[in-house]
Amino acid sequence: MADNPRPSSPLFTHIDVSTHSSAERHLRRDDELKDVLLQLISAQDRQNELMEELIEQMSAAQRQRSAELAQWKQANPRLARQCREAAETLGKVQSIFLEAVTEEIKESSEDLMDGEFVLNEFVDRFGPRLAHLNGVLQVLSQLSANGQA
Repeated sequence: MADNPRPSSPLFTHIDVSTHSSAERHLRRDDELKDVLLQLISAQDRQNELMEELIEQMSAAQRQRSAELAQWKQANPRLARQCREAAETLGKVQSIFLEAVTEEIKESSEDLMDGEFVLNEFVDRFGPRLAHLNGVLQVLSQLSANGQA
C-alpha cells in the first residue's frame, strides 16, 4: 500500500515570509485608490469651472440681447404694439391651422402608419408651413411690447 500513494490535500498552506507583508500591499492599493479619486475630483472641479464659464458667457449674451431688445422697443413703441397685435392674430391663425392638422391626422391615421408615401405627403404639405408660421410667430412675440424680457 505504500507503493500507491493517494492524492491528499496538503496539510500546510503557503506562508508568505517576504519582507512585503499583505498589510503593506493593502496600503499601496489604498494609496493608489486615493490618488485615482483625487484625480477624479480634480477633473470634476475643472469641469465645473468650465461649466460656470460657459453659463457666464451665455448669460452675458442673453443679457445683451435683452438690453438691445428693450432699447428697440423703447425706440419703436408703436411698432412693438403692432407686433403684439399681429402675434395675437397669428396665434389664432396658428390654432386654426393646428386644428386642421390634427383633424387631417385623425382622418388618415391608418394611412399615415401604413404608408411612407402618405406620411411624406403629409409632412410636405404641413411641415414647412408649420415651421415658418412658428418662426414668424416667435419673432413677432419677441418684438412685441407684451413679451419683455
